[in-house]
Amino acid sequence: MDTNDMQLSEHFSLNEMTRSDTAARKGINNIPPANMMVKLRDLCVQVLEPVRLHFGVPIRPSSGYRSPELNLAVGGAKTSQHPKGEAVDFEVSGVSNYDLACWIQHELVYDQLILECYTPGVPDSGWVHVSYRAGRNRKQAMTYVDGQYVPGLRR
Repeated sequence: MDTNDMQLSEHFSLNEMTRSDTAARKGINNIPPANMMVKLRDLCVQVLEPVRLHFGVPIRPSSGYRSPELNLAVGGAKTSQHPKGEAVDFEVSGVSNYDLACWIQHELVYDQLILECYTPGVPDSGWVHVSYRAGRNRKQAMTYVDGQYVPGLRR
């Protein structure tokens, strides 16, 4: 089996967690090193699978693992957890991103939860960023508003 076809959890594959139009367009290798596979599996099992189970619809991550080169190419933060295999950005079809973030905040263990680029009154605006680190999570929730991160989830 091709490594890229590897299932990380029941509903999520390595291919889904590494897919990137930018990487494909720029010829950037976005296959994580072997030591990242456990982190990516933990992220899928601890975050994505419970979200899928609760909301009952398939989820397509928009950004999972990013190689350091890809993270630089997309303008990711130097401290981003994406290159560590610990973060994923996603939305759930038919669910407000604010409501999704609130559910995660109250129901799951996470390191960082960020409601990104959300516009109040526009339920499908922006996306939700969640990171997970096995055994050492800060449960830090914030909203990215007007170019800055503010504590808590804000409408």
